[in-house]
Amino acid sequence: MSPPVIVVDIADVKAATKPAKLVSIGLGSCVGVALFDSTSKVGSLAHIMLPSSRNFQPVENRAKYVDTAIPLAIEKMLKLGASKSRIVAKIAGGAKMFYFTPKNDYIGRKNVIAVKNILEKEDIRIVAEDTGGNVGRTLEFDTSSGKLLVRTVREGVREL
Repeated sequence: MSPPVIVVDIADVKAATKPAKLVSIGLGSCVGVALFDSTSKVGSLAHIMLPSSRNFQPVENRAKYVDTAIPLAIEKMLKLGASKSRIVAKIAGGAKMFYFTPKNDYIGRKNVIAVKNILEKEDIRIVAEDTGGNVGRTLEFDTSSGKLLVRTVREGVREL
């Protein structure tokens, strides 16, 4: 029997214990953040749209912004038995989807920088990354193994 598939929509955070597959489709400039505690086999996947909630108060959807989505993902994992000290991260996405945006000032890049800053602040180590470029990605995160599959149309499947 295959594990249940849990869909993580845009501006969404889901957490699960093993066995489960957390799937998020169509990340362009958005960043997917997969958090995993290998001892408890608790994982979460966030599909995050924007780097900061600062200009969007009050925040109606914490999963939409890097600075609120990552703490939300951690909270969900802790409720399922994860230990924050064991959580590691894998990140993917943050593409430059439009050719007319400035070389180093596009939303995908800002999202990736914000994710790295928040993970550092939360003392969570990034163990794998597939960010940037100009391709959309689909993510499949396995809470049994911690494997993150990154699918792209042009580049096929990559395992993080």
